[in-house]
Parts: sequence; C-alpha cells; structure tokens
Amino acid sequence: MTTKAKPPAATIRLAIVTSHPIQYNAPAFRSLAGASGLDVRVFYEWEGPRNSIDPEFGRTISWDVPLFDGYDYVFVPNVSRDPGSHSFSGIDNPGLKGQLEAWRPDVLLIYGWSFRSHLRVLRAFQGRLPILFRGDSTLVDESGFPRTLARRALLKWIYRHVDIALYAGTRNREYFRTHGLRDDQLTWAPHAVDNDYFSSSGDEREARAREWRSELGIPPGDAVFLFAAKLVARKDPETLLAAFLALRRAAPDRGAHLIFAGEGELLGSLRAAAQGRTDVHFIGFRNQSEMPVVYRLGDVNVLPSRFGETWGLSINEAMACGRGAIVSDRVGCGIDLIRPNQTGLIFRNRDQDDLEKMLERLGSQREDVVSMGRRAKLLIEDWSIPAYTSVVSAVAKAAGEGHATRARSVTK
Repeated sequence: MTTKAKPPAATIRLAIVTSHPIQYNAPAFRSLAGASGLDVRVFYEWEGPRNSIDPEFGRTISWDVPLFDGYDYVFVPNVSRDPGSHSFSGIDNPGLKGQLEAWRPDVLLIYGWSFRSHLRVLRAFQGRLPILFRGDSTLVDESGFPRTLARRALLKWIYRHVDIALYAGTRNREYFRTHGLRDDQLTWAPHAVDNDYFSSSGDEREARAREWRSELGIPPGDAVFLFAAKLVARKDPETLLAAFLALRRAAPDRGAHLIFAGEGELLGSLRAAAQGRTDVHFIGFRNQSEMPVVYRLGDVNVLPSRFGETWGLSINEAMACGRGAIVSDRVGCGIDLIRPNQTGLIFRNRDQDDLEKMLERLGSQREDVVSMGRRAKLLIEDWSIPAYTSVVSAVAKAAGEGHATRARSVTK
C-alpha cells in the first residue's frame, strides 16, 4: 500500500471499490487523487490477470505502464476458489466491509455490481454513506423477453442501492433510466482515456509508424485499416477480414492493407484465411507503451464488434492519435463519438457488404480520411481524464458534504 501526507480535516474521503488494476482506470485514479478537497483510496479485490492467464488473450498479461503510481490503494484478500472478474463468485472479499469501515470514508464509488463483494458493499452501506456508481452497460445486447424481464427486475432492485450513477455516455444513460434511476440521480462523467499520453509526440510517433509500415512492405500511398483488439468472436475480426478481401477482389489495383494488432482464439483461423497474402498483416499483442504508434499505423481504426462492446475505449485512444473510425452499430461509443462522415462511419452489425462499402469509400478518399482524423482528435478532447475528474470530484464533495450536514442535524 502506498502512503501520502495526511489530508486536511475538511477533505472528503472517497473510497473507490473496484475488481482489479486496469490500465484504463489508473490515470483516472491518479487524477482524482490529485484533486483538491479529496482524499482517495482504491480498494482492489483481485490482483488481476498479470498473475494469471487472460482467458481471451490466452496468455499472461503484464501492462508496461504504471498502474499504481500517484494514488493510495490496498489489496483486500480474495477468498474465491477461482478468483477473477470473469464470474460473480470470482470477486469474494469478506473483509472488504471491515476495511472500508476502518478507513471511514465519506463517500463510496463502486465500479460495477456483478460481483459478490460489490453486492455486499451496496447492501451494507446503503443509507449509511452516499454511494456513487460507475458502469458502462447498455441495452444493446438484450435478447429474449422473459430473460430480459427477469434481469430488469433484478437490476432495478440493485440500483435502488445507488444514490448517483456516473453514466459514461448516451446508451449507458438509457440503461440506467430503464432500470429505475431518476434523472436527478444521473450525472455524465465521460468515458475517457489519457488523451495526452496518446496525442503527445505526434510527429515523432507518426515517423515511427511510417518506418514500421515500410518494414511491413506497405507503400507510402496505400490505404491502411487497423484492427487493434482481442481476436475473439465478440470483436468479429472475421467479418472485417471477409469485407477487406472482398474489397481487394473488386479493386485489386487499388493499394490497401489490413493490420491486425492483437491475439486471441481466432488468430489461427484468420491467418489461414489470409495465407499467402501480402496485404494482410498480423503484428501480435502490443503493450500500452507501443499503442500510440500502433494506432498511427492505420489511416482508420475499425472496431466491428457484434456483442459485448459496451463502449470501446480503443476508439478514444485512436481518436487521440488523430484517427477516425469505422464501428458496428453494436459498439456503445458509436452514438457519442462517431459523427457520420465527420469523425467516422457506423455499419450494420455483421453486414459484410455494408462494411465493404465503407472500407472502399474511406480507402479511396484519402483527404477525407485525414480531415476525419483531425475532427476526431478535436472531439475527443471533451472526453478526457480531467473532465471525468472534475465531474466525479464535484459530485463526491457535494454528496459527502450533504451527508455530513444531515448527520449533524440528526445528532443535534
């Protein structure tokens, strides 16, 4: 556990409860820890895949960016027989309630509900402390009326334990409203990555990307599409590859390339489908330190997910690198970040022909692609870690001060 100087008495103590260290969350935690008027401690319930096999990557993952610098944190012992964020019982920390009570927070911020420990905390502290909630779920993947009806009843009960939901975007807001939260319980806190990390040293990183393209055998004037995600069924790289190969058959003389950055269960079948081709490239898993250059390998970032993509933070990252995107209509961030013909395009989920048309269009209109990247970079400035911090710190301080005022009135 890290330590820092004792905060002033007026500081609001914000306890963050989350399953495990995640490369996307660390910059937000650092930023919150530096916010005036807040004392932040993160309560982790599992060490994360750095010490186990990531089931989708099929390998142990150790991120090469700092996950713990700049904020206080503690790991709470996990008693699950199969620890991990893959299941409800995988996050099971009987001592969490006691550790939270010992730290004496003024406000709780809980990331996600679908773990045993999180439901315990929600039930234990409802009415005792203000509870802020962060999740990015949407209604997009709902299917089957009886199952949906039962799930909605459960979620309405769960969210009755929440005071304020920090919604990530438009579809997430719709989800919270559907499950019983009122408008005055909803506050927009943008889903964000560390934009500065991805946008800085732009000229140097563009030059490195050009060198990398050359090493891959990609001529300077050719169009390049990038897929940067796990090679798994829910991300649907197969439809992307099929659409690209159809495009190449229709226009074999037009220079175009497709780069897959990632690993997963579909790697073998994708390689087999692209065997012998010089216009399809597999560069494997790339760690966070490499991603600002990886995104610049492509002219356009493509995320064709067909389910389970509640947001798609790789789109944020690519936009911060000055790249527009093509996404399916199942990608949660599409409605907020993709302005059709301005910052990107949205195609019909699993519709190979629709995706092929968009690849053809952006592959042949290079000036439009460059302009699209510029607009994407401008748009993503509003979806930043400082913006997230500003909202969360204001909500936490208002909630904590309001709770303290009510407590004083009760004890008078």
